[in-house]
Amino acid sequence: MFISLRNAFLSGIVVLSPLAVTVWVIHFLVNWLGAFLSPVLIDILHDDLKDNFWIRFTIKIVSAFLVVVIITTIGWLSRRFFGKMLFKKVEQMIANVPIVKTVYGTVRQIIDTFSQQKKAVFQKAILVEFPRKGLYSVGFLTSESSGEVQFRTDQVVINAFIPTTPNPTSGFLVMVPKSEIIELDMSIGDAMKLIISGGAVVPQFDPETKRTVAVHRDPSDASAPSAPTSIE
Repeated sequence: MFISLRNAFLSGIVVLSPLAVTVWVIHFLVNWLGAFLSPVLIDILHDDLKDNFWIRFTIKIVSAFLVVVIITTIGWLSRRFFGKMLFKKVEQMIANVPIVKTVYGTVRQIIDTFSQQKKAVFQKAILVEFPRKGLYSVGFLTSESSGEVQFRTDQVVINAFIPTTPNPTSGFLVMVPKSEIIELDMSIGDAMKLIISGGAVVPQFDPETKRTVAVHRDPSDASAPSAPTSIE
């Protein structure tokens, strides 16, 4: 009976967790974004209405919406000619303020670095022999090596990120010769599921078409997929 109750409790947590997190995120956004304009709008109200919970909560929602509209409007103006000129003047003024210009310049450089990336960091799922010959690891192709790394090698070298399991936020950067990389047909999302699950969630592979299909193969299935081909 204890085991049954424990399993039921854990199942309840699994079912309610997504809903609880969603409610928490919405509550956080409403309170955080609404905090900027809520005091202003509440002061406009009559004294008898200021203590009403539902009115105050509605004002927070309206305030959050107005903040989103303001941010969107600023973003829209920043793409127009006069908007660009205005923001350029503001940046010039900030550049003349000690300390502030250092903080602003650093943050701006970081944001520009990420915003100017036109394509995803992970370009394709790949298979490489890592951490030694004969052992294979699923990784992601990030870019072609350049600079001194490419100059010091005798062949074209590819930058690959090999995530760890089950936490893919950490991993290893390896420089692999292009001829030794095995390109996978599975999507980056399917490859990430494979890594996070420790190999329990495997995307199904059709040997005839040599393509990965959307349906996940049962881990207990003994049939092994055909080996993918290397990129030329």
